[in-house]
Amino acid sequence: MVTPAGTVSTRKIPVLPLALAAAAFIAAWAAHIAGATMLSGIGVVGGLLLIALAARQTQSFKPFAFTFSIFAFVALALFYPWAFRTWNGFALSTLIVPLIQIIMFGMGTTLSVSDFARVLSVPRAVAIGTILQFSIMPVTGYAMATLFGLQGEVAAGVVLVGAAPGGVASNVITYLAGGNVPLSVTLTAVSTLVSPIMTPFAMQTLAGRYVPIDFMDMMISIINMIILPIAAGLIVNRLFYGRLKWLDRVLPLVSMSAICVIILIITSLSRDRLLAVAFALIGAVVCHNALGFLFGYWSARALRVNETDARTVAIEVGLQNAGMASGLAISVLHSSDAGLAAAIFGPWMNISGSVLASVWRGKRASDA
Repeated sequence: MVTPAGTVSTRKIPVLPLALAAAAFIAAWAAHIAGATMLSGIGVVGGLLLIALAARQTQSFKPFAFTFSIFAFVALALFYPWAFRTWNGFALSTLIVPLIQIIMFGMGTTLSVSDFARVLSVPRAVAIGTILQFSIMPVTGYAMATLFGLQGEVAAGVVLVGAAPGGVASNVITYLAGGNVPLSVTLTAVSTLVSPIMTPFAMQTLAGRYVPIDFMDMMISIINMIILPIAAGLIVNRLFYGRLKWLDRVLPLVSMSAICVIILIITSLSRDRLLAVAFALIGAVVCHNALGFLFGYWSARALRVNETDARTVAIEVGLQNAGMASGLAISVLHSSDAGLAAAIFGPWMNISGSVLASVWRGKRASDA
């Protein structure tokens, strides 16, 4: 469909993939009624992938394509958990840390020294955002775990998500919301840089009642899993800036694929536990994320941060590095159950963040 201006319309609904998705879900339901669980799973996974394809073909819903892809991988793990635990005696959980290192390397290639140096130009906003990041989210995570009656490693996982630094998704959501993208990038970089100290501290303080926390072990794991790969990415960006265009195209796809695989593995390992606590855990995660946005924004405003920057801080606080939380759950806490909150938080924050971005983009900031 072509508009009068001669541009291709982005509002056209991709009927075919949606129709096929509906057919897949109907087939899945029929298979479920007939007791054919294996076939039912194929229908559900296929339907979700088709919805992801349809979303990708519609500009308005394109940001949700990746989220529906993740839902498809979660469904795959729920229906066929045995297929993603071990292959020929090799534990697939071993792949989680290397995959996160690849994601962090990709993040590093998008950063430069100026992203860290920008702290000097806006020290107050960066300081406020970083303090709110490591106060609101860990405390709120602990409160939500308590409120929803979560226990043990699952509860520790909720706190772990809150204790993680801001995620790269916050930079994209800030752009979509019309926020201060340079500030968002700087906040992500700074919170990640201080996470080897702040994340273990928050975990030891708040999650120690659920599981034993070794401060040094967690700090070293974060340096190995997060800081070193980002530093390597920074070096590559510095040495080959503008000369590796293919890398800029490939790494985002690799990172998204890695996130899907991480969620697939964690969900398969803790499938039974997830089904047992699903409603309580989803409730805790949704409230955790929403309160991060709410408290992040109003705390920044109370500290006299202008509205555009306050929105940026809210997005940074509400969106966490769920991948890092997943890696720490496996490598430090040695628990796939502790990674469940991150597996849910990651997809959900993309949905809530996109909705918030749409609302704020349509409502101009006063910058008072």
